[in-house]
Amino acid sequence: MTKPLCSIVGVGPGIGMAVARRFAQEGYQLALLARNTKKLHDYAKELHDEGYTVHTYPTDAADEDSLHQSFYRLHEELEAKTEVLVYNAAALNHAHPSELIYEDALNDFRVNVLGAVVSAQAVLPHMRQQRSGTILLTGGGFALTPFPQYASLGIGKAGIRNLAYALAGEVAEDGVHVATVTVCGIVKPETHFDPANIAEVYWDLHNQSPEAWQTEFVYR
Repeated sequence: MTKPLCSIVGVGPGIGMAVARRFAQEGYQLALLARNTKKLHDYAKELHDEGYTVHTYPTDAADEDSLHQSFYRLHEELEAKTEVLVYNAAALNHAHPSELIYEDALNDFRVNVLGAVVSAQAVLPHMRQQRSGTILLTGGGFALTPFPQYASLGIGKAGIRNLAYALAGEVAEDGVHVATVTVCGIVKPETHFDPANIAEVYWDLHNQSPEAWQTEFVYR
C-alpha cells in the first residue's frame, strides 16, 4: 500500500526538518523541495538514515516553472498525490523600508508568497477531487508586529497570512484545510521555540476535524 505523501517546499534545519520528521513518524513518505541541492541531499540522508522514505526535488521557490516541473515530476514518479503540502520557504534580507531595492524585494515576494500560491495550485486539483487535504503555510510574527530592519520579510509574512485566510475561505467547502502557523519568536532547539515543538502544531492542525478547523495558530 502506497504511503500518503507530504510535500514540503523550503526545507531547512529548523521547522522544515522538524515537520518532515513529524509527518514521517506517522507513516508519510516525504517529497522535499529546496534550492540548495547539497543541503537537500544531506537532509534527505539524515531522514533516510532514521528509516524514513524520502524523495528530493531541487527547486527554486522563486521560479514558477521550477515549482511546476517539480510537482509534476514528483506526482508522476511517486505515483501518489500530495495529501499534505507544507510551504516553509522564506527569503530573509536585512533592509529598512527606505532601503529596499525593487528587484530584491520582488524576488523576496516571489519566495515568501507567490511560491506558496503556485505550490497550492499544484496540489489543489487532486485535493478537491478527493475532498480532502491539508495546506500548511509557515508564517511569522512580523506579520503582526512589523520590524523595520526586516521590511521585506514582514511584507512576505503579512502576505502569507492573508493568503492563508483567503485560500481557506475559498476551499474549505471543498474539504481542504488551509492554515498558517504564525511563529512569534526565534526558532531555537531546547527552548519553547524548539522546532520539534512547533512541528507538533503542524501535525495537530492537520488532524483537526472539519468542524474545528483553525486557519491560524499563533505560536508565542
